Amino acid sequence: MTASRRLGHTITLLFVSALFWPAVSPAGEIQDPAARAGVTPTNPILFVTQFPIAADFATIGSTFANHVPRISQAGRGGDLYVRYPSGELCNITRENGFGEAGVFQGADAIAVRDPHVHWDGARALFSMAIGGPTQQFQVTEEYWQIYEVTGLGACATTDITKVAGQPEDFNNVTPIYSPDGRIVFSSDRPRDGRRHLYPQHDEYESTATNTGLWSLDPATGDLDLLNHAPSGVFTPIVDSYGRIVFTRWDHLQRDQQADGDGNPNGTFNWLSEEPGAATAPPVEVFPEPRIAVPGSNVNGLRINHFFPWMIHPDGTEEETLNHIGRHELHDYFAQSFTDDPNLVEFIDDVSGRFNPNPILNFFQIAEDPDAAGTYFAVDAPEFDTHASGRIVRLSLPPGQAPDQVALTYVTHPDTDTVVADGDTPPATHTGHYREPLPLSGGGLLAVHTAETRGADNDGTRANPQPRYDFRIKELVTAGPYWEAGAALLPGAGVVREIQYYDPDVLVSYNGPMWELQPVEVRSRPAPVILGSVLPPPEQQIFAEEAVDPGVLRDYLSQNELALVVSRDVTTRDALDRQQPFNLRVPGGAQTVGAGGVVYDVRYMQFFQGDQIRGIGGTGSPDPGRRVLAQVMHDPAVSNPPTTGPEGSVTLGADGSMAAFVPADRAMTWHLTDPAGEPVVRERYWLTFQAGEIRVCASCHGLSSTDQAGQGVPTNPPEALRALLQHWKTENAGIFADGFESGDVSAW
Repeated sequence: MTASRRLGHTITLLFVSALFWPAVSPAGEIQDPAARAGVTPTNPILFVTQFPIAADFATIGSTFANHVPRISQAGRGGDLYVRYPSGELCNITRENGFGEAGVFQGADAIAVRDPHVHWDGARALFSMAIGGPTQQFQVTEEYWQIYEVTGLGACATTDITKVAGQPEDFNNVTPIYSPDGRIVFSSDRPRDGRRHLYPQHDEYESTATNTGLWSLDPATGDLDLLNHAPSGVFTPIVDSYGRIVFTRWDHLQRDQQADGDGNPNGTFNWLSEEPGAATAPPVEVFPEPRIAVPGSNVNGLRINHFFPWMIHPDGTEEETLNHIGRHELHDYFAQSFTDDPNLVEFIDDVSGRFNPNPILNFFQIAEDPDAAGTYFAVDAPEFDTHASGRIVRLSLPPGQAPDQVALTYVTHPDTDTVVADGDTPPATHTGHYREPLPLSGGGLLAVHTAETRGADNDGTRANPQPRYDFRIKELVTAGPYWEAGAALLPGAGVVREIQYYDPDVLVSYNGPMWELQPVEVRSRPAPVILGSVLPPPEQQIFAEEAVDPGVLRDYLSQNELALVVSRDVTTRDALDRQQPFNLRVPGGAQTVGAGGVVYDVRYMQFFQGDQIRGIGGTGSPDPGRRVLAQVMHDPAVSNPPTTGPEGSVTLGADGSMAAFVPADRAMTWHLTDPAGEPVVRERYWLTFQAGEIRVCASCHGLSSTDQAGQGVPTNPPEALRALLQHWKTENAGIFADGFESGDVSAW
């Protein structure tokens, strides 16, 4: 609905902010800093204010589980603002009749987040939660919903309308405009929408998480899941090349909530995703255990990071940004097996890699408008800082090999550390930073607090004094690094007196609001709409087997399936010495990168993400479920017969692999030996779209060369031929009238 009343809530600020940022070349290299001195923001800045929540676990500013709008986790009283270059400040939500103008925040109270500006520069999306307790101990249920504001040219012309067609009883956050005319956002709607699976629990603390990125056509209500994320995705953007770039939490390891004597958290398995399914002990089958099993040759596996990912707007081609990964960004992780001297722990400064600057996480991604393919982000700790830390920069335009890229620390490396209470921070620690905003024409804004300690409440529950005081500030040079300068808003910024029930205690606060999520209001060209192209080696197999890929794609779409193909799974990226890399298909292809043991691989076994892990005990389980890897069992999947383990396909003699897999569900896999024992495991979840034909040339994709110094395999994959022959036999009716093979290059 569109608000029908206005409050004329406009403030004029006699203030101009001076910004300083070095000139940037098209390749993203910093030039002479003096070349950009004196730059001022020439476009409006859209941002939100937020009640400063002191706690930093599953709250509005946290790294994960920040999508829950309960008033104790996302306090009320914030608004959507625009600051014009003249200094005029407009409270857009209040101007349109949203929010409580008084001190007490009750039934009409709001919280606002995630503004995103359209390419025309005249409208923007954001999320808003409306409502809260009106009396003590009252528990209310609100949801983040997506709204659109139009008329951003002047404060008095704005209108706010709720976006039609979105899931009404789930939390929909981080909305962005997609180049195909749809809206992409993250939501906690279960993968298939069934309420008994709500909420999805993450793979770490079994805390409620969002389920992935979704795509909505507001005109028709058509809703599509772009990626199924077992632990959540965050802050998507559309870059200059039309890629949706986002942060994803990768935590594909066994459930730590099931650890401990006597199963203290009451974990168990439901035997299916169906409501009322029977229960069983908390058995897990993938990946290897978190803690090494005494007497085995297998190291324990722990993986936990937030990395940059990318997909096409239709959800196809999902992978880490340019296939960048742990070998390019992390400083340490262990090898998988302990009894092979070829396998070594990864240590960044002895690995010989190109990038000298490791990071743990890559949050709040923003592309430089003056250097396409250059991305600013925040490397922050997982806890204690409200997802604030040091600002970093990375250039990864399409085609850039990730092993030839050096990450830059924009603020001092110390700004990702948390100083213990009572300790003196180093002189180089200039506070913690969030949400970098590189401006068109020069300049860099960021959200900043001078606090170097961990987040805490120096007051009480009833009268909080949060340590962190986030303000939007310019960044200025400080030697080789950058640090916070003047605030965008004068004085103490937006100050409010607020009261609300949390719901047990009446919370009272009088002070500055957090200023978060600044975005620049400007017009810019809409990027191209990316499509998928079938590569020549696979085209050859389709043509030789007289199969039109469009016909197969229709079959896959109708059956909620995808086709995945690899040309040679024996080749692996040259940097990866942590999993076996001397691989051989018995009697067929092999790739050897060093002397020593050679591992035979015969099968690729697939696992699907089933939401079947419960917590809290079978007698009174907590709502929702966690995703576990289960052997692929989707009844629509029909791959060629195999003597391998359940859910597997047999590798071709040329090292190739081809398989039908379920679509719109998180998938993972491993290579096994002829006896079905795991040899090389996938470390991530991937989602495939219905109808997608996805080609990965190698098992661990090559940044530049494989373990033997070779380039990307180009062999026409014989496993694809075997799969197409099997499919034609099983679906002879499709070919009853005969058909001429069409254009196999694209669809």
